[in-house]
Amino acid sequence: MNEQLLELMGRFKTIIHDDLSLEMKQYAQDFDVPIIQDQGLELMLQLLRIKQPQSILEIGTAIGYSSLMMARHLPNTHIVSIERDPKRYNEAIAYHERSTIKEQVTLIEADALEIANEELPIQKYDVIFIDAAKAQYQKFFEKYEPLLKEDGMIISDNLIFHGHIFDNNQKQSRNLKQLVRKINRYNDWLANHPNYDTLLLPIGDGVAISLKKKVK
Repeated sequence: MNEQLLELMGRFKTIIHDDLSLEMKQYAQDFDVPIIQDQGLELMLQLLRIKQPQSILEIGTAIGYSSLMMARHLPNTHIVSIERDPKRYNEAIAYHERSTIKEQVTLIEADALEIANEELPIQKYDVIFIDAAKAQYQKFFEKYEPLLKEDGMIISDNLIFHGHIFDNNQKQSRNLKQLVRKINRYNDWLANHPNYDTLLLPIGDGVAISLKKKVK
């Protein structure tokens, strides 16, 4: 993507930041906390504005940045967000307590692969956002897609993985190679899923939008 195109795209911004969200972004940068990139967030928020969901399930809270931003830009939406790391969960709680959107978000400390679906406070979701352990994306998708409404949408972030999925560099560590293989398997699985139409966009770190196919 050339510099002129990047500059043009950069003129179109719809994210509303305040001191708290900027503080969260800085914290994530300083302490290497993975949060959604601005371009990916712009895309997701625009999709959500069109969708106008009543409920969103987020797999992977981290410090609560994306759930806070979704709630702020979608005042009629409730977000349920699951985080297994106690430190990250408590950081998210602390940040949300300082915000104006805490009533819109339910934060749950749990392993998303272990908590029973029936334990969630909402049983049907307009959108499911997967942004957790990349090696487990297919398991997350399969576990939670039964909670998706018939006209629902599943968004998967980080599927280009900083370009590593295209890198055949033999110097990659064993763990990185294994993770890249799992992400590529998930991409192939999504692309060929019989029940979903999925588009992968090279925005942010790679965002896939999966829509349930209509039953004929």
